[in-house]
This record gives sequence, structure tokens and C-alpha cells, in this order.
Amino acid sequence: MGHSVEKIGGTSMTNYEAVRDNVILAGGESGNIYQRIFVVSAYGGVTDLLLENKRTSHPGVYALFADDGAETLWRDALSNVGNALKEINAGLFPDAEQLEAANTYIEGRLFEAERCMDNLHRLCQHGHFGLEDHLLTVREMLASIGEAHSAWNTATLLKRDGINTCYIDLSGWRAEEALPLDQHITEALEGIDLNTTLPIVTGYAHCKEGLMASFDRGYSEMTFSRMAVISGAREAVIHKEYHLSSADPRLVGADKVVPIGRTNYDVADQLANLGMEAIHPRAAKGLRQKKIALRVKNTFEPHHSGTLIDCDYRSEKPCVEIIAGRKQVYALEVFDQDMVGALWQYEQKILGAIERYKGTVITKDINANTITNYLGVNLKTVKRIVSAVKELFPEAEVSTRKVAIISAIGSDMQVPGMLAKTVVALASANISVLAMHQSMRQVDMQFVVNEDDYEKGVASLHRCLVEVHDHGEAICAA
Repeated sequence: MGHSVEKIGGTSMTNYEAVRDNVILAGGESGNIYQRIFVVSAYGGVTDLLLENKRTSHPGVYALFADDGAETLWRDALSNVGNALKEINAGLFPDAEQLEAANTYIEGRLFEAERCMDNLHRLCQHGHFGLEDHLLTVREMLASIGEAHSAWNTATLLKRDGINTCYIDLSGWRAEEALPLDQHITEALEGIDLNTTLPIVTGYAHCKEGLMASFDRGYSEMTFSRMAVISGAREAVIHKEYHLSSADPRLVGADKVVPIGRTNYDVADQLANLGMEAIHPRAAKGLRQKKIALRVKNTFEPHHSGTLIDCDYRSEKPCVEIIAGRKQVYALEVFDQDMVGALWQYEQKILGAIERYKGTVITKDINANTITNYLGVNLKTVKRIVSAVKELFPEAEVSTRKVAIISAIGSDMQVPGMLAKTVVALASANISVLAMHQSMRQVDMQFVVNEDDYEKGVASLHRCLVEVHDHGEAICAA
């Protein structure tokens, strides 16, 4: 049957007993607890403390360190991280000797990190060295602490509970050189007998390519993906705290959503574009090329087969599978009469300004004299982008507007009249459509609406396009 490579998300990791009983001891496809490799995330909330809060942007250790005048603040924040990690340890290790070993391990990492950051801070007081040149390295070093903490703990706890584990630290701590990612993974797996050993691997991998430069906090998914590709896995599995469902149950009601039994990588890419990742698109690319199916499972419902995502699946009949979306989107509109006939020149420069400030383009509109990019950024970033665009095109009218995007997604949506039906559903809920998009690939329809209409719009489309079908048992079948 071959082995699987499985990733455990941060929220799931916080509940060790659920991970042990529902994921590890529940076994793989054949009930065997071995023939699996586990890539683990940091415990829930830990990476927020180390870097910055993903949702609120509240500064963590990294963000405070990057602020050159916040030396006392970042040291205090790092001390608070140490206290938080040891508090997690205290809840996991009732045995005093094991608790001391766990605390000693993580204290060593934190001490070395503080020493490195202190030395770098002093070095950058000299005019020939700039802190900006080293910040990405500091970010990677700090991020690695969270995964090293959770992986070491999990390997130790499972060994205590009678499972033969080995801890694989890909963080490159004290490594003499950075290897290419694929080589780093290959060397780490050498000599491990998957028939008798359960590898527990850090989600962060130090490598020559620098994962955070390309994926930022999606780095663990890339580690997971390459681990599956390089080891020739039969299947890749992600364990989350929820099912991949037809909509957010908080918006449409838990009794109305249905788990998605099967879909394809096209659908996964559309979700990722909205920031609701089943898996990062570039991590999915390797799985897709090697035709490795991805299964998304709910850690807390171990007997549910989850969602199977593969390359070739198309729904038996055309339909909408998921209603998803995103709030806090900024529409950046650039109008210039001189744009007619020179769209590509404007578009190239506008995208350059967006890229400079690491903005994410969710979708866009283009007509003869106007380009509108819908950006997944915060207010501070959009203001910087606007300033840059105005410098590039001083004669243009540049404006922004806060909106929301609602998307109907499916592996096959080639149904005549579906677009009209969807617009009518939104209109019947008294929702104005500001813009809409449907590509010839027929895997999604996107509707730009006022931000205040987001929740009502999701519920309306789910009621119109999903709840009208009798899903029965087939929706859970993989």
C-alpha cells in the first residue's frame, strides 16, 4: 500500500490526547500505526507570539525586534514566549523528570535565539551593517522554535506511550550550511524504517531556498508537500480542527453545511486565493504533478473519511460545491484617459507597486481606461500602495473602497443559467453586486459586494445553490 505523509495543524496539536487517540492510534488506511510520516505545526497561538498575530497584526517577538527602537520590548516578549511554552509543557508532562527535560530543551533554543538576536542588534549599530538585510533570517529562526517545541514534545510523549518514534529536526539549528530543501529532506529520511518507526518532523525546514521568503507562514505546508513527493507517498493527509465544508457554519448554520466528500485541486486553489487554504497552491503543485491525492480530515471526528482532493475529479453532475469568501478586501481603482491602448503598461507598473508592499491580488477588473485590483491587505499597506501608484501616474484618478468577495466554487459548474440564478439570489436578499467575474474554466464565480452584505450574501448563495440538493450519503464518500 505504501506510506502516507500527514500534517497536523496547530489547533489540533494543542490537544495531545486527541492527536494520539484519533490520529496516531486510529491508524492509517490499514489500521497500522506505522507506515506514516507526521509533519507537525507549532501549538496553536505560538507562532503568533513569535512573529505577529496573523489576524490582528499585534506584534510578536519578530515584529518588535524589526522595530529598531524596541529592544526592551522584544526581550520581554521573548521571555513571555518562554513562559508560555513552559506552561504548555506543564500541561503535557505530569512526570517531573520529563517536564524538566522538555523545559531544558526549549530553554536552550530560546537562549541561543536571544544571544543571536542580541549579537545582531549590536552589530547593526555599526554603519556598515543594516538590520533590514538580516530580518528574514531572524524571522525564520524564531518561527522554527515553535515547530521544534511541538515536534520534540510529540515524539517524546508518543514514545512514553509505547510508540516507537523518531524526532526529525529540519530547522537547521547550528547547521554549517543550508542545503536545498529536497536534499535536506532526503538526508533526514535516510536509514529510517517506516515499518517500525514513526517519524515526527518539524513543520519548518531550513533550506537554501528560504521557505519564508516565498511562503511566509505557509512554510509547513511546503515542507509537508515536498516530504510526500520526495518519499513517494501513497497519500498526503492534513488533520485540521474542522471539516472542509460547503460553507462557514457560523454564517449559514451548522445544521445546513455539508462536508465535502471529494473535490479537485482546482477547487483547492480557489479557496487558497480567498485565504481559506486547504493547502498552499505552490505546495499543492508538487502533489498534483506526482498525482498524489490529498485528504483533509477532522482531528476530532476520526471515523469520518474527510475530503479527498485529487487531480481528475469532476462532480457527477455540474453543481456548486462550496460558498466561500473574504471580508476586508480593498478595491484599488486606477482611472486614466491615457490608459486606452496602453493597458499593459499601466497594469505592469501597478502590479509592481503592489508586489513591492507584498500585497495579494484576489481578482481584478479591466476595461478601456480603468484597472481595479481587489487586494487582501490591511489599511496601512493599501495606503502605501496608493501613494506609490499616485507617484507613478500623477494624472490618474486613484481611489480605494472597502468591499467583500463572495465566491461560488465547484469542480464543474458548466450549467446554463447558473450565473443568472446566482445574481437573482443576491438581488432577492437586497444585495447590490458591485462587480462579478466568471472565467471560461468554470470552476468559480466571484461577486464583489458591500462589506456589510457579506454574511447575508454567503447565506443567500448557500441556500440557493447548495441547500437545494439532496446530498445524502454521497457527500461523505471518498
